[in-house]
Amino acid sequence: MTDTLKNSPWRSRLLVAAGLLFVLAVVPGILSVLGKSYYIQIANSALIFCILAASMNLITGTAGLLCLGHAAFFGIGAYAAGLLASNYGLPFLVTLPLGGLAAGIAGVLVALPTMRLISIYFSVATLGVGEIIHVTLLNWVSVTRGPMGVQLYDPISIFGYRFTSLLSIYYVIAVLACISIYFIWRMTNSYFGNSLRSLREDDQCAEAMGINVVKLKIQAFGASTFFAGLAGAVMAHSVGYISPDSFQFSESILILAMVVVGGLGSLPGGLLGALLLILLPEVARGLGDFRMIAVGVVMFLSILLLPKGLFGETSAIEMARNQFNAAWSGRQMVGWK
Repeated sequence: MTDTLKNSPWRSRLLVAAGLLFVLAVVPGILSVLGKSYYIQIANSALIFCILAASMNLITGTAGLLCLGHAAFFGIGAYAAGLLASNYGLPFLVTLPLGGLAAGIAGVLVALPTMRLISIYFSVATLGVGEIIHVTLLNWVSVTRGPMGVQLYDPISIFGYRFTSLLSIYYVIAVLACISIYFIWRMTNSYFGNSLRSLREDDQCAEAMGINVVKLKIQAFGASTFFAGLAGAVMAHSVGYISPDSFQFSESILILAMVVVGGLGSLPGGLLGALLLILLPEVARGLGDFRMIAVGVVMFLSILLLPKGLFGETSAIEMARNQFNAAWSGRQMVGWK
């Protein structure tokens, strides 16, 4: 029985679950008891950017489409959720998926005319779309309130329970981040993800093999922007205030840097990159005005010394392969050889 448990795929899953429970639940609880609420706020921001990095990794790392306007869809989700909550009093469980849906629909509408563009032309197109969306949020004062932003007065409420404390809000974000990242991980390590990698390597060869290249790109872009909008909705409800300044081009570059530093095409790498670039400026806060120089040096050295990222795509695929092989032990192997 002991040997069976050791070789069981459930053993590794239980260890991973226990580790996540300790890091995401126990440690923040201890910080809250010690009165370290500032660190919980940083953790909230880090988890939201983990969702953003994972969503961008799907389209840029796995599919190979460099998107320079990802923060704009982050903003669409935030404003959709914020306006629906503040103007119509809709609850969190309604505005959350609607925020993701609004960003996903916007992503598909952007993808339809641009997916036949390749390389830098697609990147410039997404950059232009991102700036259009940002300017719209800034100047459509009658709807978005322009530079004044949107204030959300009601706290997060789920099934009648109001999450008013900072720790309870953190737990909501942590659960949503885990669910979102899990779905993106399943998409990335599936036949769908393998098809996206074939597009990245050679889309003409993939099309010759019978893959509908344009349709697949639109699906990937829609899924990526959906989760970006979901992150925006979570941010709007957790912070309680949104403004166009939070969704500028610089935010898109920050998300892209997270994916590149962590490892293009690697979901674990993207998460590590997000944690590094959110937590490192806080760790270096003691350096004062020089802290961003320190962050830049760390980013430069990480790219120089680890060109494939902190956790490269090959390692991520191998890890997923081992997990699938363990889960399918004793069954007919499908998809992984």
